[in-house]
Amino acid sequence: MQRIMNFFKEVAREMKKVSWPSRKELVNYTAIVLATVVFFTVFFAIVDLGISKLIRLVFE
Repeated sequence: MQRIMNFFKEVAREMKKVSWPSRKELVNYTAIVLATVVFFTVFFAIVDLGISKLIRLVFE
């Protein structure tokens, strides 16, 4: 039981050392991630549509 308590004390001590982003940074990083996900979703949807049309042209 003592080992578990020591583990959680160490975790708490290490978490105090973490450099957390500010609210503004967090919002900016989140917006960048969401924009990137949307961009790649649209990009791959267009590529998939193009490949599908190409395959239909070839096999029909």
